[in-house]
Formats: sequence, C-alpha cells, structure tokens
Amino acid sequence: MDSQTKAEPMRVLVTGGSGLVGKAIEHVVKQEGGCLEGEQWTFLCSKEANLVCSARDLQQTRAVFEKYRPTHVIHLAAKVGGLYLHMKENLHFLRDNLRINDNVLQTSHERGVTKVVSCLSSCIFPDKTTYPIDESMIHNGPPHDSNFGYSHAKRMIDIQNRGYFAQHGRRYTAVIPTNVYGPHDNFNFENGHVLSALMHKTYVAKKEGTPLQVWGSGTPRRQFIYSLDVARLFLWVLREYDEIDPIILSVGEEEELPIKDAVEMIADALDFKGQIVFDTSKSDGQMKKTASNAKLRRYLPDFTFTPLSEGIKKTCDWFVNNYDIART
Repeated sequence: MDSQTKAEPMRVLVTGGSGLVGKAIEHVVKQEGGCLEGEQWTFLCSKEANLVCSARDLQQTRAVFEKYRPTHVIHLAAKVGGLYLHMKENLHFLRDNLRINDNVLQTSHERGVTKVVSCLSSCIFPDKTTYPIDESMIHNGPPHDSNFGYSHAKRMIDIQNRGYFAQHGRRYTAVIPTNVYGPHDNFNFENGHVLSALMHKTYVAKKEGTPLQVWGSGTPRRQFIYSLDVARLFLWVLREYDEIDPIILSVGEEEELPIKDAVEMIADALDFKGQIVFDTSKSDGQMKKTASNAKLRRYLPDFTFTPLSEGIKKTCDWFVNNYDIART
C-alpha cells in the first residue's frame, strides 16, 4: 500500500492562479524547474471557477475538484484590495472571504486532499501589540480597524486548519507573507497594493509631466517581499513544512523601511525626475507591523531574498513592458 501511495503523482491545484502570487508560483514551476518529476500543476483562474460565487454554490467548487482530483492545494483565491477599498467595504471582504475559505477547505477535506497551504496576510495581526510580531500572536487582539473584515476572515483559516487537524487529522496549514509585490500585481490606483499603485502613479506622472501624488505621509514602515521569493518559499512549505501552525514569510526586521524610501526607489526605477507630493489628508493605515522571520530562518537559514531595489526595478520593467495587459 505504501508503494502505491508513493507512486501516485502529486497533483497540485492552485486557486487564485492568475493573481500576483499564483503567477509567481507558475513562473517558478514552469520557468525555474520547480516542477518535480511526476508532479501535475493546475493554476485555476476566476474564469474557470469564480470561488466567490461558488462559495454560494458549493457544487461549482466540487466540480472543479472532481475534474482535477488534486492531492495538494495551494489556496490563494481571495477578495483583495488596497487600503481605501478595505475601509469602504469591510463587510464585503469579511463575507466573501469567509465563504471562499470554507468552500475550499471543506471541499478539500471531502475529497481527501493530503495537504492545503493557504495564504494569510500580515494585516491579520493585532493592531495594539508588541514588536516584532510572530506566529503565536495572531489572535491576541483585534486587527487594525481599516481592514477588520478581511483580517478576521483570514484569521479564521488558522482556526479551521486547527479544527481539521484536531477532528480529522488533516495537515492543512498557512503562510503569512508580509507585503508582497512583483509582476502581475494589481496596479490600480485605488484597489492595488501600495507599491504597485505607486508604480502606476509614477508611470502616469512621468508620462504627463505632473507631480507624483502619494497618498499619506510616507512614514508608515513595511517589510516588502518579492513575489518570486514568496513562490519559492510556497513550494518548500508544500513539500517540507509539516506544522499546522502558520509560518511568516518575510525579509528580516532590519529590512523594514518607510514607504517614502520605497517611493524613491520606484522613482529611480522609472527615471522619474518630477516633484513628489505626500498628501497627508489621506489615511496612513497601520504605521508599522514589524514581523519576525525567526521561525522561517530556523528552517531555512540560508534562503536569499531579492533586494528591494532589484525587485522594484524588475517589477517596474515588467509593468512598462506589459502595460496593455497589466491590471490597472
């Protein structure tokens, strides 16, 4: 029986496969030799299975799992957006993401999926806390009020993972990346992540010869991680990481820097020479959320992260070269 189990190929289904992290994983699997012999990878986009909708119609997700018969799932599908969209639609983010996650995890359990690796976010941590944050502190207080809906929905994945293990012995786990950026991000001014939105704004300001308007003061500090680094770590978690408790995927605490510094790197990458104006009438959101990567370093002491300036340059180049197809 053991030999039969070992002989069965690993069939990996990636939900949210057309998003920032999904595209990065696809690149690592297909372009960097990340696919091992016998593995089968399917990258699911919303066109094939809209998991927000199918959360209300469980049959659609079950049909996808029946079609691809995954043994492993990387769960990335989520309703996501930038700070200002979260502030406007906290309830929508809560309800949609609770449904998506319950749908995927329960269907995985019903289908006997060996392992699920879900993607959480550093915004789930308590707003009032001590730093650096580590994996044991997720549930130690309410998250920041600006995105409480999304944060609580993501926290519940950790609770569900514990439940599936305690009740059914399922080895479902989660990763917590800090601020991810890279090719295939959402570069929309309002709904995009901070770096991608700033890249688009800088591109337009340079093209039109206008000042670059940055929302907020530029003083909040963040740890940024390049999407391809996240993808490489996802593959390690899928194959090697055996804990149910989540693991933070992040550069070190010493790499945290003000958004203002990242804006300057973007301006350099796009050769923007104009004026940079910080609009302090706009919300800064959380001022800092320093995360510890000590747990990751215990497992992978030698993992090399892409330097921020290099990753920003690569992302800006991708955006300029793919402007017609980029999500703007």
